Amino acid sequence: MLVAAAVCPCPPLLVPEVAAGAAPELDAARAACADALGVLAAARPDLLVVVGPADVSGRGVFPQGSPGSFRGFGVDVGVRLGSGEARERELPASLAVGAWLLERTGWADAPIEGLGVGEPLETERCVDAGREIAGRAERVAMLVMGDASACRTLKAPGYLDERAAPFDAEAARALGSADLAAIKGLDADLAAQLQASGRAPWQVLAGAAEGAGLAGALLHEDAPYGVCYLVATWS
Repeated sequence: MLVAAAVCPCPPLLVPEVAAGAAPELDAARAACADALGVLAAARPDLLVVVGPADVSGRGVFPQGSPGSFRGFGVDVGVRLGSGEARERELPASLAVGAWLLERTGWADAPIEGLGVGEPLETERCVDAGREIAGRAERVAMLVMGDASACRTLKAPGYLDERAAPFDAEAARALGSADLAAIKGLDADLAAQLQASGRAPWQVLAGAAEGAGLAGALLHEDAPYGVCYLVATWS
């Protein structure tokens, strides 16, 4: 059963070496992510599953020890998804950011696995994947990586879209209150148009949380660079 979850954004800019001179702009987000991971540790899980959006090459299961790096973003920074036997297949960027957050907070509380989810994955399949995750151990925790819209300003990656702010507000409300029905009800087509990479991972979380009776809390909400970053906990 799912006993706790942390929802964090997944921009590589969270890694200070990637952000370089702009690193202080995301200090509040980093601090909120650290607080969220503290909630996971306090739940004493038997297994931690890190879920994040991925393109075709990064989809599927990543065992503990899987490596990742930020060399594609111009810095020679490597990470690993927990300790263990080294693997060849590299983590997608979202899971690499998750691995970096876990290393930064010194995670040693439970074995770790990763799951890369295709952003176009249908809601029903996301929910089914979450149900499977919840059944993996007696006490399961999830670190769910993903951003809300990327269309909040004229300079945003997806340009300005007037639908972005209402979408983000509903996502923030739903994640902050652990409203499973609202998360399952997020429009996949609209999310794709707004470049909201978190939609599918959030819906995996909603499937995993069915029957768990978890309460939510929104720790952080901001839209630097025109991209909405949300941090929430469920426990």
